[in-house]
Amino acid sequence: MGTLEGKVAVITGAGSGMAKESTKIFVREGARVVAADISGAEEQTAAEVGDAVHPVHCDVTKEDDVAALMAAAVERFGRVDAVLNVAGIGTGGPITKVTMEDYDKTMDVDVRGVLLGMKYGIRAMLETGGGVILNWSSIGGLNASPFGTSVYSAAKAAVISLTKAAAIEYGRKGIRANAICPGFIQTEIMGAAGAQRFPEMEEKAALKRSGKPSEVAEVAAFLASDRASYVSGVVIPVDGGWTATLA
Repeated sequence: MGTLEGKVAVITGAGSGMAKESTKIFVREGARVVAADISGAEEQTAAEVGDAVHPVHCDVTKEDDVAALMAAAVERFGRVDAVLNVAGIGTGGPITKVTMEDYDKTMDVDVRGVLLGMKYGIRAMLETGGGVILNWSSIGGLNASPFGTSVYSAAKAAVISLTKAAAIEYGRKGIRANAICPGFIQTEIMGAAGAQRFPEMEEKAALKRSGKPSEVAEVAAFLASDRASYVSGVVIPVDGGWTATLA
């Protein structure tokens, strides 16, 4: 038996990257997964992984979509045990050049999307006695950078605060909430040559390499399992030691 046997997870952004890998690893560990994405690629993820995955088109910035997503999970599988709020975007630019369009878009997806995922995910969990919220923040939510990531960092810092609030508000109801802060991870958005294009990013990690989406997904699987039953309200960098360095 896998560590997630019998559990039902909802994963946003599941058409690619860390969310897609999380879908695969959660199914490997025995979970059934509702894979959500705005792109349509959730259908491909489901086709690749198998019958344990139910694809749902979802725009995480739309409240009706997120409410329907959680309802679909309950209708299909009977419950919601874990919600992985992975869907997110990144925009760049120094503070003096930030546009309100970029600000609104980033905050809508990265903060509003997480808030809605928690709102309706927790409501579903309360019906069955508890569950696990896993929110994707970033090492950019822990520290600033000189590369024009101010709004992105602000959004990811907000995710950390929302995660802690959920842990405190609903811990007595059997709900755990934790934030994952990936470092430089080789997802599709970076391209196949991402490490070659940004060698300085790999150098920042103590391990001197970039991470694989599966390495983040494995941490998520542990946090969603009963093996992490006393882990809540924490912020976990998965960054190869990047944030451990002083400079």
